[in-house]
Parts: sequence; C-alpha cells; structure tokens
Amino acid sequence: MAGQHTRLLAAVAAASLVLAGCGGGAAANGDVGRLEIMAPADPGGGWDQTARAMQAAISGADLADSVQVSNVGGAGGTVGLQKLANERSESYLMITGLVMVGAVETNGVDKRLEDTTPIARLTAEDEVVVVPAESPYRTIDDLITAVDQKGQGVSITGGSAGGTDHILAGMLLKAKNIDPSKLNYVPYSGGGESLAALLGGKVDAGISGVGEYAEQIKAGKLRALGTSGPAEHPELKVPTLKSFGTGVELTNWRGVVAPGSISVAAKDRLVKLVTDMHASPQWQEELKKKGWTDTFQTGHDFSTFLTVEIGRIKPVLQEIGLVK
Repeated sequence: MAGQHTRLLAAVAAASLVLAGCGGGAAANGDVGRLEIMAPADPGGGWDQTARAMQAAISGADLADSVQVSNVGGAGGTVGLQKLANERSESYLMITGLVMVGAVETNGVDKRLEDTTPIARLTAEDEVVVVPAESPYRTIDDLITAVDQKGQGVSITGGSAGGTDHILAGMLLKAKNIDPSKLNYVPYSGGGESLAALLGGKVDAGISGVGEYAEQIKAGKLRALGTSGPAEHPELKVPTLKSFGTGVELTNWRGVVAPGSISVAAKDRLVKLVTDMHASPQWQEELKKKGWTDTFQTGHDFSTFLTVEIGRIKPVLQEIGLVK
C-alpha cells in the first residue's frame, strides 16, 4: 500500500508539472504558447503575406502551440501601431517595414516605432526604376536630368504618397541637388494601377518593388533603368542606383516588433522564436516561394538599423514637402 501511495503521489506531481507547463500561454514545445501576429494592413498585401508566411513556418516547425494572424488596416500601418501600444500580451508581434517609417511622419501620429520593442528584420525587396520600352530615357541620369530641365513636365508614378516609391524618387533628386518642387509624382494605391499608367503612356517613368514590374520588364514592355539595392539584382541584372553615382540605396524591408511594455525575458523569448523560425526549413521554403531576399537581423543590430532608417527618411519627406 505504501508503494502504491508513493507511486500515486509521483503521478499526481508529474501531471501537475505538465499542466503547469501548458498553462498561462507557455508552450509544451517551447517558450511561447499562444502567439498572435498582427498585420497592420488589410488582407492580401505584403504585410499580410509576411504575417501568414510566419504563421505557416512557426506552426509547421512546431515552435508554438498556436499562431493567430489578425489584420488592423489603415493609415500606412499607424492604426495598427496605435493598437500595439495598448497591447499587454507578451506573446504578440506586429509586422512593420519601411512604409510605416514614412507613414508615422506623414500622418503625425503620437505613437511611433521608437515606442515598440524591435525583434527582427526579416526580408527586403529592391525597388526598380522603369520607363516604357519606347522611352527616350536610357539611363537614370537621362531621367533625372530631364526632371531637372522640365520639372513638372516629367511624371513619375508609384505607390501611395509618402511610401517607399515616393521616398526613392525624392532621394534621387536630393542626390543630384535638384529642387524637390520639380518632382511630379503621381501616386496610385497599387502596383497594378501604376503599371497600367506606364503601359498606357500616361506617365514617363515608374518606381515600384521589383516583383510588381518584373514580368513586364522580361516581356520587353518596360525598360529597367536601375535597382535600389546594395548589389545587382540577380534576375534583372541592371546597374544599381549607387553605381550611377547618385549614392542612393533603399530596400523595402519588413520585420517584426513587439509592444514596448514587454519584459526583457519576453523579448528574449520572442527573439529566440523568430530566430528558430528563420533557421527552419519551413521559413526558408516561404522565402523561396515568395521570392523575398533574406535580410535577417535581430537584437541591437536591428534596433540600430531602425534608428538609422527613421533618421534618414524624415529629411527626405521634409524635402519633398510631405512633412514640415
């Protein structure tokens, strides 16, 4: 009887430990139990795609008990940023990126990326500057010189005002000391609309992520003048903007941040989770499938990158008149 009693106590103790490990959101298979990832945009866009790719990779690699994705769209991600500021969960991530850096400045919101806890940079996509195939502009220098000479007579299309495409246009003029008031930027809500404007001859040039224009470039309908990344794009194989002497480099990066209120221990858990996700075959397959460039960076390095990025984007927005 004594032996049975001892075994019963041991079984109860073991069961208690199992239950304790599963409670409070702690994962049986790791340190993060129930994870929520917020895409601060409507379904279908790049931020939403990133959130759902993370969900698939984390679930597939069994790194958390459950992963839920939510969408909070509006104002270039700043509505989601406001929600993040009020979030008290320590197992919560929000997708962010260069577009949000600009939106914080142009919308004048009181909650900023500096108020979050940086976790990791994940991916980046080069921008590409294009013209219609029959355009007289053969190089970036041709295009920018035309802007300097003709001013508003040269139109450049891209995504929303203050977004990545608009920022790159401003940087190109700034690099050549051209008055930003000469920039005739025609914003569209999506790459499809700007593409139609280019192919229809309504604008002289366009700027977007490589993925938006790549097929039309390959088909010979658009001519790529240059890409904005640090090195030559492996598919397009056109000169970088840096190589033209403009000194311009800009990638449309995406990453994740957590609420600013979380503990150091919670931050460490989330950094470990995303690091394990990055190393997983599931995430590497997502990168390949989506054609994303892997720019993984965590900790102090990502925090420093974010600070530098915020510091260099605001002056560009001021120069093109979007921020006072």
